[in-house]
Amino acid sequence: MNSFYRKSIPALGVFSLVLFLLFITYSTNVRQSWRELPQSLGLGEALPDPSPSVAGESGSGTQTGQTSTPAETNLAHYRPRPVFEPGTPKPPGSNYSRVLVIPRTKEEDVDWIEQEIPEVPTAIYVVDDPSAPLHPPKNKGHEVMVYLTWIIDNYDDLPDVAIFMHAHRYSWHNDDLLGNDAAEMIRALSPERVVREGYMNVRCHWDPGCPAWMHPGTVEEDINKQEEVLLAKGWSELFPLDPIPSVLAQPCCAQFALSAQRIRAIPRSTYVFYRDWLLRTPLSDYISGRVWEYVWQFVFTGENVYCPETHVCYCDGFGVCFGGRGQSDAWFEKRETMRGFERELREWHEKEEAIQNAQEEGRLEELSELEVPELGRDKVLEAKVERLRKELDIAKEEAFVRGRDPRNRALEAGREWHDGEGSSRWENS
Repeated sequence: MNSFYRKSIPALGVFSLVLFLLFITYSTNVRQSWRELPQSLGLGEALPDPSPSVAGESGSGTQTGQTSTPAETNLAHYRPRPVFEPGTPKPPGSNYSRVLVIPRTKEEDVDWIEQEIPEVPTAIYVVDDPSAPLHPPKNKGHEVMVYLTWIIDNYDDLPDVAIFMHAHRYSWHNDDLLGNDAAEMIRALSPERVVREGYMNVRCHWDPGCPAWMHPGTVEEDINKQEEVLLAKGWSELFPLDPIPSVLAQPCCAQFALSAQRIRAIPRSTYVFYRDWLLRTPLSDYISGRVWEYVWQFVFTGENVYCPETHVCYCDGFGVCFGGRGQSDAWFEKRETMRGFERELREWHEKEEAIQNAQEEGRLEELSELEVPELGRDKVLEAKVERLRKELDIAKEEAFVRGRDPRNRALEAGREWHDGEGSSRWENS
């Protein structure tokens, strides 16, 4: 037995040496692999390349001819960055197919769709009814779960344009030049602009959302932006290869249109990854949905800030053309002036009513302390409001008429117009 052990010692020594060499080789490779991975320190602050820089001809030490490291190449192959290119509209006179994707609860009324725009194909998901023909795998993330589910399920059979909107017809965040009416927005939406842009936020007004709304990495909570303090973590999980931006911005409120080309610029597997994140994240339904409200533009444009000019959005997107930024701004400024007079008029009537109530109820002490509205000021304000309202209505109607000419749309959008452009229509409309 002792002889056996003595004979085994050399073999064990050789075996141990081999294991040690393998361990050293493995450790070196692992360290090298981690060095080659992109590293984020904070809000997009990357560690410098540990290897010496190569001096250029000027001797400044600037690295030239830099290529991707093997690790970066492998990661890019695993999850390639999408290439977003402007789309090309169909030949003049063509029709465009579309679908309206809407999430709703069992209690929400969506009869307006059938009543107002029956020609529009729909995909209406009931988020809180697992027995509904269309329903998401989980009621979480507000509209995000439905939007992603529709894309995943229809990736191989997309219409020319998909419109993603909420269930309510009227809302403050719908475009007010179109009456805050979702039905009017859907009717007026230009298929050619959606195809050219690929991604179009259907809210034209910047407020809220632009020009700089969310700041990932903020540590102080804002009651109006509760998700802001959680954005950095969510970003690093959703986009691990992209540095965390210092700002995220686009017009609110997660309603947009996409071309089929833009949807397919991203692999289907990526949408599955995004939905898996939503299913697994410990963030609440509300917060997880809010996180996504200001990353849609990054997903579909690669830009963290997406703030198209309001007048261009209205003109090229919906056919409401004032003639340029100056004319558009002047219209909104005049409307704000009118609204100021309306507020003053309401205050005048409130003062008048307070005095009348005090007189009728015999509150004489209080009556002496009440502010008396200026005599005749109400008539002056009424006249100003009426005059401005007429001027605004005339200018708005002229903007709609101007927008019917596709040449005016092209001019205001700053692009070249081609003969026949703008003659295309939605199918069945």
